Amino acid sequence: MAGILARYRKSLAERTKHHLGYPYNLDFDYGALAQLQHFSINNLGDPFIESNYGVHSRQFEVGVLDWFARLWELEKNEYWGYITNCGTEGNLHGILVGREVFPDGILYASQESHYSVFKAARMYRMECIKVDTLMSGEIDCADFRNKLLQNKEKPAIINVNIGTTVKGAVDDLDLVIKTLEETGFKHDRFYIHCDGALFGLMMPFVKCAPKVTFKKPIGSVSVSGHKFVGCPMPCGVQITRLEHINALSRNVEYLASRDATIMGSRNGHAPIFLWYTLNRKGYRGFQKEVQKCLRNAHYLKDRLQAAGIGAMLNELSSTVVFERPKDDDFVRRWQLACEGNLAHAIVMPNITIGKLDDFVDELILKRSGWFQDGKIQTPCISADIGVDNCACKLHK
Repeated sequence: MAGILARYRKSLAERTKHHLGYPYNLDFDYGALAQLQHFSINNLGDPFIESNYGVHSRQFEVGVLDWFARLWELEKNEYWGYITNCGTEGNLHGILVGREVFPDGILYASQESHYSVFKAARMYRMECIKVDTLMSGEIDCADFRNKLLQNKEKPAIINVNIGTTVKGAVDDLDLVIKTLEETGFKHDRFYIHCDGALFGLMMPFVKCAPKVTFKKPIGSVSVSGHKFVGCPMPCGVQITRLEHINALSRNVEYLASRDATIMGSRNGHAPIFLWYTLNRKGYRGFQKEVQKCLRNAHYLKDRLQAAGIGAMLNELSSTVVFERPKDDDFVRRWQLACEGNLAHAIVMPNITIGKLDDFVDELILKRSGWFQDGKIQTPCISADIGVDNCACKLHK
């Protein structure tokens, strides 16, 4: 057993070294929390109502929720939330709250929304309308307007992306709200869930970035805890307005608590890890990490384009989109996320300039035989990223 675990640890170290395609911050040290691993910490039930099970971490969970409620400008007595098991659960819960508030509502989501949004529509048997996107991956509000006008008789439940999965595009929340209002949807006839899995925590620390705040007529926001925060287990945060949660919750005598979450038993260690990092880094620490990620993302985009590789980077994003490498072994080695003829690298706090140089240098070598006799031997991605962003020989 010791040998198996040692080999597995070595494999994990190697795979961590070449990790670039998925939005996980692998730069963390939770050695101080090792003393808690011997306890079965379970936060079943409502975070704000203590159940009969005493081995919990509700005090840490509420501390984390308070931190995010302040970040998104929702008063302590006006919010409800919990620590989820992942970003998908946050989306499932946010959309469920919207469905409970508007049982006959139609779910609108851009076609580049995370797959969990469409999973929620199938699970809840909701009518779901996909909205077109712009070249950047951002929701096309002209198409959104047309589809709202075709369904004016039913309330609207909208998923707004604070960073799309592939291109890292941020939907214009203000324009979405304006479009709803101009098409006759008053605030009591729509519910907005903001999927901020990665960028929901980054955007508040980006200068001139539009604000995600409950001072605007939104219903819920979710983020992942194992992404930008950096947590060794999948987890997330879901915040909604307290007024909405009564439509969803039920008292459970067995728990001596209230059931308002998707899961029953919930990881009680995750809130402690999140609380530890939020307090250790603080707002200033996260701001520095965000700025570093954005700088390094621009560095990666510039290096790729200088090497003749088509690449794009949305203004508020650290997701660099580029031509999908032809070599599948290279894709697996660097754990790149691919869709069609696109691949992307997500620059997180653990990604250094040295690692980016290693990646680009290796990619250049792999691509050395892609252009022959002046002809493009790999599909051009200008249709996906725009001619101005494409660096292939045809569009130089």
